[in-house]
Amino acid sequence: MHLHEFQAKQLLSGYGVPLPDGVVVASVDEARAAATRLGGDGWIVKAQVHAGGRGKAGGVLRAEGVDALGEAAARLLGSRLVTRQTGPGGQPISRLLVESPTPIARELYLSLLIDRPRERVAVIASAAGGMEIEEVAAREPQAILRVVVDPVAGLQPYQVRRIGFGLGFDEAPRKALAGLLPRLFRVFRDKDLSLLEINPLVVTPAGTLVALDAKVQVDDNALYRQTELAGWLDPTQEDPRETEARRFDLSYIALDGDIACMVNGAGLAMATMDLIKLHGGAPANFLDVGGGTTADKVAEAFKLILSDPKVRAILVNIFGGIVRCDLIAEGIIKAVREVGVDRPLVVRLEGTNAEQGRALLAESGLPLTAASNLTDAAMKAVASAGTP
Repeated sequence: MHLHEFQAKQLLSGYGVPLPDGVVVASVDEARAAATRLGGDGWIVKAQVHAGGRGKAGGVLRAEGVDALGEAAARLLGSRLVTRQTGPGGQPISRLLVESPTPIARELYLSLLIDRPRERVAVIASAAGGMEIEEVAAREPQAILRVVVDPVAGLQPYQVRRIGFGLGFDEAPRKALAGLLPRLFRVFRDKDLSLLEINPLVVTPAGTLVALDAKVQVDDNALYRQTELAGWLDPTQEDPRETEARRFDLSYIALDGDIACMVNGAGLAMATMDLIKLHGGAPANFLDVGGGTTADKVAEAFKLILSDPKVRAILVNIFGGIVRCDLIAEGIIKAVREVGVDRPLVVRLEGTNAEQGRALLAESGLPLTAASNLTDAAMKAVASAGTP
């Protein structure tokens, strides 16, 4: 789950991480009031959306004077910000973060993330802050510093020193890093984060460190115990279908293709999408109904994929292990009769009670195409979608 920048900074402030003075606003009047609260005669106005690249897309503005601040707020609020990460539709802007400017001597990059192959937390740092870290890694891989933290020992002082010296810090920012990085590690551990990115982390002329920006992702699997953070979810920043899927405990991700997939098991779902691509098609979604699904859950999943106007064909690929194929068939029948199907439907059932499931579908009279195996199903789905 993504957090807005202002939410990420609220989280970090509770751990004593140095941040710019800022106020969250949702109207022009609130923006003007923020100017009085913050003081000064110039401010940074930052659109709050779940996407990077806001500055290049016009989502971060500098306002000199209260009138300019009001104009910037009026321009951004209620609009949609299109960045490289949002797609052409952009993300709606309903809140802004108004901050006092921070004097900058250097800009750095710092993040903590899960190193999945090593099953450790990795700390990534670079002197090239304020830039896309992927570009830096591709152009200057030697500019990326990396330390891996043992989960038992935790972050060690020598690792912090290694990063400080690697970034070319003199004494003052090295001491500041020795206080900052353990705080960030505690946030990461305590709040079950999968990513904590500070870009840029700035060194001020006085040698202090300030987290000028903050990007936080919370591990969805830990939201049951991070109830406060779960309450910070902003559904306006998500595809409505993904929000609806969460209500029914379905794993759904919208994609750009036109062949909808409904599969049980993440691995099988990935293989299904791969075969669709192999045979010239493009999947419209990732949808895993889970191993212990029910007919009602399948019906909701089916209605979900039918709600996507891009879908030109539907592929249901079920391998019955824990889940019974006859229950899947009942769910398909229920959903099709409730919603109606105006697009080709290809179904492959295999495993527990597969024969009963196929019989139910055959007796239903539904306009569907049966497939004998996964390759056959993918080829029939691509052909029925009219994909070359």
